[in-house]
Amino acid sequence: QVQLVESGGGLVQAGGSLRLSCAASGRTFNDYTVAWFRQGPGKEREFVAAFVWNGGNTYYADSVKGRFTISRDNAENTVYLQMNSLKAEDTAIYTCAARYYSDNAYHYWGQGTQVTVSS
Repeated sequence: QVQLVESGGGLVQAGGSLRLSCAASGRTFNDYTVAWFRQGPGKEREFVAAFVWNGGNTYYADSVKGRFTISRDNAENTVYLQMNSLKAEDTAIYTCAARYYSDNAYHYWGQGTQVTVSS
């Protein structure tokens, strides 16, 4: 069982930066893919970025490429989402999720953290 806890959300002006953290407890992220999703007001939940723990491959939604960076800290068993050049449309609840490498769905979800970008 994997428990995920996000932190780092908040209010920032357009053009600013925030770093979100997703810490795991219960087991390590070895053999997992960890991803960030977001849901803006009145919108469907959408994929933001993913990190494949074994191999280190990363994937990004087109809307955040070049502005967001997903990374990991092995020692802290934590995944980060560095968000730069934030726009008002990045306002959303950001949630991290994890799936075992052989699973097709994300079974473990955090509680989410609010990111608000003022224009």
